[in-house]
Parts: sequence; structure tokens; C-alpha cells
Amino acid sequence: MNIVDLIIKKRDGLKLSNEEIKFFIEGTVNKSIPDYQISAMLMAIFLKGMDEFETACITQEMVKSGDVLDLSQISGIKVDKHSTGGIGDTTTLVLAPLVAACGLPVVKMSGRGLGFTGGTIDKMESIGLKIDIPMKTALDYVKKIGLVIMGQTANLAPADKILYALRDVTGTVESIPLIAASIMSKKIAAGSDAIVLDVKCGSGAFMQDFESAKALAKEMVAIGKNIGRKVIALITNMDEPLGLNIGNSLEVEEAVEILKGNVTGRLLDVSIELGANMLLLGKKADNIEQARQMLLDKIKNGEGYKKFLEFVAQQSDNFNGELVIHHAQHSFSLKAEKSGYIYSMTASQIGRASIETGAGRMTKEDKIDYTAGIIMKVRLSDYVNEGDEIAQIFSSTTEKCERAAKILSSAVNIKNEKPQTNKLIMDIIK
Repeated sequence: MNIVDLIIKKRDGLKLSNEEIKFFIEGTVNKSIPDYQISAMLMAIFLKGMDEFETACITQEMVKSGDVLDLSQISGIKVDKHSTGGIGDTTTLVLAPLVAACGLPVVKMSGRGLGFTGGTIDKMESIGLKIDIPMKTALDYVKKIGLVIMGQTANLAPADKILYALRDVTGTVESIPLIAASIMSKKIAAGSDAIVLDVKCGSGAFMQDFESAKALAKEMVAIGKNIGRKVIALITNMDEPLGLNIGNSLEVEEAVEILKGNVTGRLLDVSIELGANMLLLGKKADNIEQARQMLLDKIKNGEGYKKFLEFVAQQSDNFNGELVIHHAQHSFSLKAEKSGYIYSMTASQIGRASIETGAGRMTKEDKIDYTAGIIMKVRLSDYVNEGDEIAQIFSSTTEKCERAAKILSSAVNIKNEKPQTNKLIMDIIK
């Protein structure tokens, strides 16, 4: 088999066989195919696409390229959750303890944030939690309290790491089959039987328009069907931050307040929908209404927050029963320059403002300030008077706060007319 022949075949819009895709992925990992030929194949895929069979095949081969976690020691259906990333998206820290409190074990591998997309691992480290957990220890944790959240193992879908690095520098990131295969290969390698996907759509998401988000959701659901996994995708609105708090320790603080029953709103609503679908796939509920109520009951009776504290104690070396969350030394209050309705928010700009505070990173090597970030005081369609507080900004210096405030101010548009807003749950793909 010759890689040049395969590149030409895909360039001409023809379908690759399972054996040909296997040859390509194996050659990528063992370095028998050079980067320039891998890049040529990626561009051919970007331009000509892949059908459902090809996408399922490349996903399966990416899974086989590294470790596949064995969760057979955990009884029942193992359900995972993945978000395509967004601003103020702290759903994992809300839903994981609630779902575990309902009796469905949660084994969650999460990543770090990049750009304005926050990472669960960074949020955990902001309160001193351990994330590098050996698999044996992780399974012990799940047997003990039904919950573990950890960093991804080094050899999980190594083909994806190689392909993603090349896609990033060859203009082929936006290929829907390759995005879907990248996400699903890691989820499947992590050992789950079923997967609930949160595909973000809007100005603060990778997929900014609904049709692109729907196409990605359908692609990932189809991968699941083709390789024997149950997958459901929720397309959720990211035209404004999901939670009011943006930044690592600030987001943990909001998650805690939700679990205590003190905060409602969009972050709670999406967390409940995702968690309810996890319970359904895990056969812990008979219908979606029952599943939602089970999760809300765990907030009301305090068992969700109790599970969160058990999780913190389990993954911390010095937890004494009291959760301490630190804020940055300096803060700045951003005020409305005129009266009117919050007509629009450019969520990506709000994310960039949070990076300016030090809460995000632009490269994987960047250090982040765990205490920095933004607390939004308004939502879309809220009415504000001139001088009302729009947001509170936190950082290590007043200069960073002021720079972030300029970006944030330009991201919030106030008009006399009330805007029409999209639904929070825009669609569900099964």
C-alpha cells in the first residue's frame, strides 16, 4: 500500500477503505509516513470530506493507536459527558457530583483550557485538587464514592495528538469529520459505554452558527452508532457566557453555590439537562422528567454538595472539611455607559477579556492566574440604567483589570429595544 496513492484517491473524492485508513493511522503513529504526506492527506480530507463509514473507521483506528481504559470493574453502564467548550462552562463540576449522588458512577477525564475556553482540570487545580491519578487509584475512588475527575492519560489516542498538531498549522482544523473523530476517539478510549455531548453554538463557541453545530453533532452521533456506542448530543446556546463567573476559582465558586441551592440560571439548566440524559443512558431513570427531578432533589436535600465535598476530600492532600476559594487582589467595576437593554454580547470578546485578566492561556505552556476572572452582573435582555454595574473584574494588577474592562465594554451592546434571544437548548440529536 502506498500513501501517495491514498492521498490521490481521497483528493479525487473517492472513499477510503478500512484497511487504507488503518494504514494511514498506523503510519502516522509509527512515523513511517512523514509529516508532509500526513498534512497532504488531512488537506484532502478537509476538501473532499469523509462519509459516515470512513469517519467511524478513522475514529476506531485513532482509539486503537493507544491505551483503551478498562472500566469493567465498575458495574453497570458507564456514561461520559463532553462539551465542545465555551465561556463560563462549569457543567462538569455541577453535574458530576449530582449524577454520582443519583447512583450512576462518574469516571471523567478532562482537559486544560486553551484560549478563552476554560478547562475542568485548571478549575480543579485552582482549589488544590490532584489531577494526575493512576488508573488503579481512580477505580478505587469510584468504588468508594462513585466519582473521579482526572487529567487525560499520556497514551490516550496518540494518533489524535499528532493529527491535531498538524491540523493546527495546516489550515485543516475546521473539518467536521476530523473534529468529530478527534473528540470521539478520546471519549471511546476513556472506556465509556454511552456519551452525552454538549455541542456549543454561538459567538463564544467553536461552531458559531447552528447548521455547523448540528452537522458536528450528527457526525458524532453517527460515529457512536457505527461503532456500538449510544450517543446523544445537545446543541446549546453560547451567545453569552453560560455561567456568570468566568475564571477558574470563580467558576468553582459558582458551581458550589449552585450545588448548595443558592444559584439558578443557565449553568444550572444546562447541567441538569446533560446530567438527566446521562441518567437516562445509564438506566437510572425511566424518562427525562424523572431524571431531571432526581438531580434537582439532590440539590434540595444537600446530597449533591455532600458528594462534591467527598470528591474534594478524596482528591486533596490537605482538605479539612472547609472549602476556601481565593479571589484576586485587585478588582474593577465596569458600569453601563447608558440606559437600555443588554441587546447583544460578543461572548468570544468576553472570553478574551478574561484572558487579559490572566484567567486563560493562549498556548499550552502559558501559566494562568487561578484567582483572576470576571463576574458578569447582567444577562441578555436585562434592562440596565446608566451607571449600573455590568461586571466585576478580578486580576493581580489594576492595569490588567483596566485592559480587560476595555475589551469587555466593547463586547456588551446596549440598545433601547429588547432583543430576541435563542433558546438555551437549541436542538437534541439522537
